[in-house]
Amino acid sequence: MLIWFMDIKRKRQVKTVKREEKYITAEESVSCQKVAEAFKELYENDDIVVLDAGKYGFVELQYYEFPMGFSEVVTYTDSRSLFDDLWEEWLATQLLDWASGTPVADMDNEDIFKCLPQEKQREFMDRRLSFAEKAGIGITDPEQVFVERTLVLSD
Repeated sequence: MLIWFMDIKRKRQVKTVKREEKYITAEESVSCQKVAEAFKELYENDDIVVLDAGKYGFVELQYYEFPMGFSEVVTYTDSRSLFDDLWEEWLATQLLDWASGTPVADMDNEDIFKCLPQEKQREFMDRRLSFAEKAGIGITDPEQVFVERTLVLSD
């Protein structure tokens, strides 16, 4: 299907082909919605929002500045990646709040976590499990707080 629209900035008509491609499965869309809802409190306390972008997946918008808008936009098509990133964002916020005004404030998140009392560490691990349960995400290692990422380079 061919669609015409007006490019107002350049004052010209542009034609584009509307593609019926879908980038996220219906199953993943439902799973991503559950993840987004599980982390609802994060949106209230931080400059972040996750929205359903239809066939494109779910979009995380972060760091809003008027009038430019959001400076960071990430699109997700799988719920595990969305969960891991929102978990890390939530945890980073909690760790920075805890470390604020202390000598450990300049440390990275993993080192700050190690400085926490055991009870507080357990509280965060339990919270991760709670988020996972709400989101319907399985956690293979409940003791693992930080997500291990593997960088894959393509040719």
